[in-house]
Amino acid sequence: MDFQSCVNINKEWDIVGARQIGRDFARKIGFGTVDQARIATAISELARNIYLYAGTGKICFETIEEIDHKGLVILAMDDGPGIPEISKVMEDGYSTSGGLGAGLPGVKRLMDEFDIVSEQGKGTEIKAVKWVR
Repeated sequence: MDFQSCVNINKEWDIVGARQIGRDFARKIGFGTVDQARIATAISELARNIYLYAGTGKICFETIEEIDHKGLVILAMDDGPGIPEISKVMEDGYSTSGGLGAGLPGVKRLMDEFDIVSEQGKGTEIKAVKWVR
């Protein structure tokens, strides 16, 4: 994959920057305002998780085009502690921060494709894709 833009997540303010860049990408690709909001929400959640649990990481954006449709790939990567039990964090309502965010299950619902790879002590990589309807 050839990412067109990445945002480093080092401080809380970077979450806002990542959201804005993702929304801009979504608008340029042709997503409507509702899907732009869904994408921005998913980015917020992914960036906040990096900030809260890994400390630093990055969110990358890539536009993809296939014969019959185009979309946006969001890749969230960090070198944090990793997620010990992925199945647990994918349960609705599960929170380690006490937050009311949608969490990773919410990101999965907001996007069309969702994949998570995490290794303890090595970090986490989450790939989410949204297709233009």
